[in-house]
Amino acid sequence: MTQLGFNPEDFQAFQAARQEPQWVTAQRNDAWQQFSEQQWPTRREEEWMRTDIRLFKLDKFLIPSEKNLEGLEAIEPLLSEGVELSGAVHSHNGICVTDTMDKELKQQGVIFGSLDALILEHGELLEGVLFEKAFDREDRFAALHAACWTGGQFLYVPRGVHVEQPFHVLSSLSDGAVDLGHTIVILEDGASATLLAETASTSENAESLHCGAIELIVGDRANLRYVNLQNWGQRVWHFARQKAVVGRDAQLQWTSAAIGSRLSKVNQHVVLDGQGANSQMNGVLFTENKQHLSYHTQQYHKKPNCYSDFLYKAALQDKSHTVWRGMIKVDEGAQQTDGYQRNDNLLLSNNARADSIPGLEIEADDVRCTHGSTTGKVDEEMIYYAQCRGFTRKEAMRLIVTGFFQQIFDRITIESVRDALGLAIARRVRDYE
Repeated sequence: MTQLGFNPEDFQAFQAARQEPQWVTAQRNDAWQQFSEQQWPTRREEEWMRTDIRLFKLDKFLIPSEKNLEGLEAIEPLLSEGVELSGAVHSHNGICVTDTMDKELKQQGVIFGSLDALILEHGELLEGVLFEKAFDREDRFAALHAACWTGGQFLYVPRGVHVEQPFHVLSSLSDGAVDLGHTIVILEDGASATLLAETASTSENAESLHCGAIELIVGDRANLRYVNLQNWGQRVWHFARQKAVVGRDAQLQWTSAAIGSRLSKVNQHVVLDGQGANSQMNGVLFTENKQHLSYHTQQYHKKPNCYSDFLYKAALQDKSHTVWRGMIKVDEGAQQTDGYQRNDNLLLSNNARADSIPGLEIEADDVRCTHGSTTGKVDEEMIYYAQCRGFTRKEAMRLIVTGFFQQIFDRITIESVRDALGLAIARRVRDYE
C-alpha cells in the first residue's frame, strides 16, 4: 500500500482500504470534518498555556497503513516478565503483530485481541461504546485520533466472569513511525480483570508520534485493575485521551507510570457514574533531560455515595518540567461524596520545574473533598545520613527517590509490576552535587 499522509485525499484512501462497518466509517468522517475545521491548541488556552507544541509538525508523519517490523527485535516488555498471562497483544508502528488468548476464557465468552480485527467480528458490542460512552473530541488531537485510529486492543469480560491472570498489551514504535492505537475495556456487571499496558520505542532517539485513547467501561459491581506504563523514547510526541466510566458499587484501580516521551499531553478522567462507585488513581512520573509531561485529571462524581482516591508523585531531574492540573467535580445530586487528590513533586536538580494545580468544583452540600500539593528538593541531611552508612551519593539518591514513590508502589498488588517500575526509575537517577 502507498504510504498515506494526513490530508483529505490520503484519508479517503485510508478509509477505503479499511472496509469497516458503516457506523465506523461515519464516525471517522465526522471526526475528520472536526479535525479539518479545528486549529492546533495554543498557549493562549488555559489548558495549554504551560505546554508549548510549536515544534510539533504533523506533516512529518504518515498514517499507519501496513506492517512495518523495523526494530521489532529490540523491544523487550517490562511488565509481563515472569507473569502468567491470560492473553497478550503486541502492536508495532500502529499495526497488530501478535495476538494470543487463553482458550478456556474464550469458551466463557471473554474477548481479547486487536481492535482492528474484533470490530469486524463484534461490532454489536462496540457500537454505542466506541467514541460514544466515554470519549470526547475537545481538541484537534482527539479529533485526529478519532478519524485515523489503527491498531488498538479490545477486552470484553461477560457478566460475572472473574479472570485471575492479567492480560498484557504492548505498543511499540520505531523511528518516524506513528501509533494511533485505541484501547477499549468493557467489564459487564460483576466481572473482574487485570490489564497491563505498556509502551516502548526501538531506541531513545526514535522520533515518533503517539496520538491515542483509552476507554474503560466498568459495569455495576465489577472490578478492574489497569496498569499503564508510558515508556516511549525521549523523542516521541505523546498525546492521549484516557477516560473511565465506573458503575454502581464497582471498583477501579488505575495506575499510570510515565518515564518516557519528549512531550506528553494527557487528559485522564474518571466518571463515577453509579451509586457507591470507587476509584483509585495512582501516578508515578519520572522526568529527565528536557522532557515535558503534562497531565490534566478529573474525578467526576455524578452519583451519590462515591469515593475517589487520587495520588500522583513526580520526581524531576535536569531541566525537565511537569504540569499537573487536577479537578474533583461533584454534581448537585452526588451527595455523600468522598473525594481526595494529592500531588507530590520531588525536584532533583535546581533547573527542574513542577507546576501543580489542584482544584475543586462542588455543587452538592453534603460532601468531603480534600486536595493537596507539595513540591520540594532532596534533603541533604538524608543523603549525608545514607553516606555515613556506606552508600555512595548516587546510591543514596536512588534510595531517596525509591522511598518517595514507595507509597504508590505499595498500592500495586502485582509484584512483578512493582519491581519493574522501581527498577526502571532507579536506573535513571543521576547524582547531583
